[in-house]
Amino acid sequence: MSTPLLRLYPAGFRRAFGDEIAEAYREATEGAGRIARLREAGDIAAHALRLRLRLGSAHRGGRLFAAAAPFALAATAAYAAFGLVSMISDWRLSGNPDFLVPLSYVMIGCDLVTLTGAVLALGGHFAAGARCAFAGALALAVALVAVPLSAGLLPPLPFAPYLLAPVAVAALPLACPPDLRPSGRFRSTAGRAALLLWTPLAVSALALTDVDSHLSAVLWRLGAPLAAALLLAGRPALAGLRTNGQYALAGAPFVAMGYAAGVVDQDTLAPALAVLAAGAVALRLWRLRGRDSGTARPD
Repeated sequence: MSTPLLRLYPAGFRRAFGDEIAEAYREATEGAGRIARLREAGDIAAHALRLRLRLGSAHRGGRLFAAAAPFALAATAAYAAFGLVSMISDWRLSGNPDFLVPLSYVMIGCDLVTLTGAVLALGGHFAAGARCAFAGALALAVALVAVPLSAGLLPPLPFAPYLLAPVAVAALPLACPPDLRPSGRFRSTAGRAALLLWTPLAVSALALTDVDSHLSAVLWRLGAPLAAALLLAGRPALAGLRTNGQYALAGAPFVAMGYAAGVVDQDTLAPALAVLAAGAVALRLWRLRGRDSGTARPD
């Protein structure tokens, strides 16, 4: 194994386990092609970076990101579905003038990639799904900046948080340690295929639903996908929230996505935080009730 890869590790870890890592790398890449060697080197670099940032499964930071990962994926899926539903619905109601703009196709494609990745990650294919969701969110942000720049227009600076919030939320699951990744609820290939088939049908159904007011439309288009994503994350995601810090980081993606969708602003931030606080209290009571029922003995 090359010395530069080993030097990525902290000195103490390198002294203790350097020979084992080098031997494992040699066995994994013996007779392998260039892509396989690059993949192994990437895994080692990612592992070393986790240790340096104290984001491994043995560190508090790693457990923190692992607990928040399903909720970040749920928020990412909901926001991507919100973008798709809003664009398709607006196209249907307005007779389509903006739909033929090239940027519209790019936005739809990026949202589809993001939604597919987030659903896959929640369904059980975590690593590939989380990377796919992040790639879609990042590509959308880049496109929303690059296209105006190519036309000689400079996006306004206040627009930056709207671009960065979805990317930051989509990046959060990537910090989850590999051995703490959620297993997902659809472990078979058929189950995941059915889930991916159901997702666009649900988006289409939302897009075809008429809503009276703009606020109701936003809440419906964002709230319905969010509820579905949280159901997909399931009870294990809630069971993973054991500390106030984990709950706070798990709740932050919903505030960020609500901000990016135009639901959370200066007037609605306090109510949104109040809802999160109420959820924390409810989760704590649920845990205490489960603990009491688990330790109670029959007479």
